[in-house]
Amino acid sequence: MNKAEGKAAEGRSEARAFLDEYRSVEFSISRQYPAFQFQIRDVSPSGMGILVNKASKALAYLKAGQILDMTYHPENGKGAPETMKTEIRHITYLESGPFKGQYLVGLLVKNRSPENQE
Repeated sequence: MNKAEGKAAEGRSEARAFLDEYRSVEFSISRQYPAFQFQIRDVSPSGMGILVNKASKALAYLKAGQILDMTYHPENGKGAPETMKTEIRHITYLESGPFKGQYLVGLLVKNRSPENQE
């Protein structure tokens, strides 16, 4: 395994643990609109993301590199929701596959506290 593969594998295991812990994410772009809520997905080799329909108003406000306060809801309602600074890593239009015609929005949690990690 080369360095790049090792680095991807390390990041992937952290994303996998996060995905097992949380089921959805909620965020608000402005006070005009209600909060948007999306199921957290594992559809990318590089980590977690959300699928956003091309008709969603959220797309007009999301930009790669943007950092938002996002509220993560625990799997099966176990525990309280947790708000974390999250970076929009990429917004990719899916041209094929089971999610064709939707956008994959890659997420990276920026300030997860060590006590909340396993």
